[in-house]
Order: sequence, then structure tokens, then C-alpha cells
Amino acid sequence: MSNIPFPRLQPAVEQGPKQILPDLNIRLICPDCKKPTPNIIEEFASGDLVCGDCGLVLGDRIIDTRSEWRTFANDEGDDPSRVGAAADPLLDGSQLDTIISRRDGGSGTARDLNKVHGRANAVKGEKNLVQAYKEIAAMADAIGLTRLIADIAKQLYKRVEEEKLLRGKSTESIIAACIFIACRQENVPRTFKEICAITRVPKKEIGRCFKTLIRTFETNVTTMTSEDLMSRFCSRLHLRMEIQKAALDLTITTKSLGTLEGKSPVSVAAACIYMASCLYNQPQSTKDVAQVTGVSEVTIKNSYKLLFAVREKLLSEKKYGGGIENLPSP
Repeated sequence: MSNIPFPRLQPAVEQGPKQILPDLNIRLICPDCKKPTPNIIEEFASGDLVCGDCGLVLGDRIIDTRSEWRTFANDEGDDPSRVGAAADPLLDGSQLDTIISRRDGGSGTARDLNKVHGRANAVKGEKNLVQAYKEIAAMADAIGLTRLIADIAKQLYKRVEEEKLLRGKSTESIIAACIFIACRQENVPRTFKEICAITRVPKKEIGRCFKTLIRTFETNVTTMTSEDLMSRFCSRLHLRMEIQKAALDLTITTKSLGTLEGKSPVSVAAACIYMASCLYNQPQSTKDVAQVTGVSEVTIKNSYKLLFAVREKLLSEKKYGGGIENLPSP
């Protein structure tokens, strides 16, 4: 398995001799003690590397990597650490560039120098990556996705840029497809309509990008089911846990009977939620269910009509709430 995130399904054939890399698996052992697990101590005060068992000095002039006890910055309260921010694995380059401060007392010279210095040291393509990462993070926050899912979407977007895929496609459509795949991979799927609502990208455009990425990269995308959507939809409708469990059971039973075969997972989930809410005397209007699930009221009513026709089979194994008597006629 490759260490590269989202490797190609058909990797390119390597040409030419492989680069010989240095062997970094080097262990420092005391020549006197010769223990397989040496007790080596770094004495930063003297700058020596000392064996903790026999006291033999193994090295000198080591670098002290700890933070300073005092700061030499112009402004008080700055971090006295020798290092800057952690390197971002999603960006290329050494990321050890010097940054000129914008503050100089109000003359504006430092601001102009900062701008010119930024243009001179800008890495080609990195500015577009940073902007895309900001958009992915903003969209992930808008629909309540975790940082892990946002990072996976960023990794996938970076792989698309490296492989130069989807040329001619808009950045928004690529970002939408990356977020869609990241959600599927982490088992918190979102529907196409939900992704379309935050990205303003047509459903067909997202679908085309999605299919291209699935065919090109190795992903752990699973098929979205009604069960995956149930907890989120019920939570947004403020339904009790017993209603959510009943809707989940109805979904599983409906699949086994094949009542709603051919319907989308979102339509099945919407119809089962509507039916379960009626069973427990907490009926939700088709309009409310349609707004949360993104399914039209007509589709919910037609699906519920099919469920109502086989209601005795659906509710034969277990009684939910008030029973079949609570179900309204379609």
C-alpha cells in the first residue's frame, strides 16, 4: 500500500533508475556498555551527549531544541520558541520563509515591503491551493463536518492538482466532489442536494467530477444507504430516540420486502421517518420532512402510500407506539 493519500488505481510505470536514499536507521550505542537499549542523556547545559550508565561522553556541541527563557522580540508577550508554526503537510516546499512584519509605527514602509516580499517568494500554484483549502474549510463548517473530513477533502484536492485531472472544470465543482467523497469515506454521507446547496454547483457537474475521481484514485467510498441518513434527519426534525429506532427498523424491513425497490435511499428514509412519527403520535407534516431531507412532498406521499399498502407485514413482528391505528390514510 502506498504512503501517498489517494493513490492511483493504475499507477504510472516508473522510468529510469531509482534514487538511492541514505539509510536513516542508525542507532547510537555506548561503546563501553554496548547495551541494545542504551540510556543516553542530553545535557543541554554543557552541550554533551552522555551515557547515563557509565558516564562516557558520546558527543558534544548538541543543539538545544527547547524554548528560550526570555524573548528578544520588540513586542512583549511573544512566544519565545525558536521555531515557527508547524509545517503544513498539504503544502509543498520547505515552508521556512522569512516574513517581514507589517507593523512599523504607521509609516507604511513595512507593509509595502511585506507585499513585495510575498510576491517574490510566492510558490507557483500554492496560492490557489491555499485559497481552495480555505473554501473547503468554510464549506465543511457550513454543514457541520469535522476537521478530519475537511483534511481528507484537502488531501484529495491536492492529489487532483498533482495529477492535473479535471482540466477545464471549475474549482467549485472539484471542491464539491472532494467533500462528497470525504463524507462517504468517513461514513457520514451527504446527499448531492446538500452539497449543491453550499457549493452552488449543479448536481450533474458534481456527478461527473465524482465519477472521474472514483475511477482514477483508490478510495474507500461505500454506497450510501437509508440507514446512514436516518440519525441526522431525525435529529434535525427533533424526533425522540424511539422514533428514530422505529424508522430504522422500518427501513430494514422495507428493504427485505422490496416494497420501495428502485427508490433512492433519501426517499426511503423520508417515507419511513414520516410513518414512524405517525406511529408514535408525533406526526411530522410532509412539508417539514421534505425540507429536511430534500425530497419533494409528492415523492414522500407516493412512497408512504406503498408502505401503507403493506403496513400489516411491516408491523407484524413488533408493535411501535400506538400501532397501525395511528397511521393516517394516504
